[in-house]
Amino acid sequence: MRMICVDDEPLAVEYTLSQCTLLPEIDDVKGFTEAQSALDWLRTHPTDLALLDINMPEIDGITLAARIKEMYPKIAIVFLTAYKEYAFDAYSVHPSGYLLKPVSQEKLAEEVRLACGEKCRSFQEHIWIKTFGTFDVFVDNRPVSFKLAKSKEILAYLVDKQGSGVTRSEICAAIWEDSLYDRRMQKQLDVYIRSLRETLQEYGIPEIMEMEKGVLRTKPETFVCDAYLFYSGDSDAINAYRGEYMSSYSWASMTEAILYWKSTN
Repeated sequence: MRMICVDDEPLAVEYTLSQCTLLPEIDDVKGFTEAQSALDWLRTHPTDLALLDINMPEIDGITLAARIKEMYPKIAIVFLTAYKEYAFDAYSVHPSGYLLKPVSQEKLAEEVRLACGEKCRSFQEHIWIKTFGTFDVFVDNRPVSFKLAKSKEILAYLVDKQGSGVTRSEICAAIWEDSLYDRRMQKQLDVYIRSLRETLQEYGIPEIMEMEKGVLRTKPETFVCDAYLFYSGDSDAINAYRGEYMSSYSWASMTEAILYWKSTN
């Protein structure tokens, strides 16, 4: 498994890295002394486990954990800090563990084993679709990169419809709002749908979407989605919801309101 360690004290990072390299569960570990540097690196390096200090300048460990989970919702977080008083706040991001400095090799190994075990169970899902916060698709914990932003938005809209069939004109009305569904728009939409299908094929997941006689739909049985788990009453999904749903898309506001109402009633 891949792991990162973030601590603003260089000696602490060096010591922790030396301990982590001895753990059989860890295949690769990288250290950072700045939270922003860790975030920049993570954008192109999917990671399974993050060991984070809490009391850091500019971006504290709890905020860092929340941002990391926006990118990788199922990543395991373990806090390593010298301050007991942060424990309550830390659990707002649902960490896998909380260690106090100085930590022994034995205790660190135990927490990593527990986190790795939890990680292995949670990543039984081959395709994970995240709708809380921003919309993203993951295949075996690796984010799917869409060539065209509108192609990604079309898939998001289909996911929002929970498997119901949607016509091209309905997609146009939702995503482009007041634009006319004329010949020009039809050709433009063809380009976006073609690109979307090519991306799904490239990542080996064409089965999540089907198109028949101009009607598109996702196949919810082929993937796991946080919003769908929320609707089913899954406690982890309910706890993970923070009031934002597909925040980049204005048409998602109605579903966001429904989710918020359900979460508060």
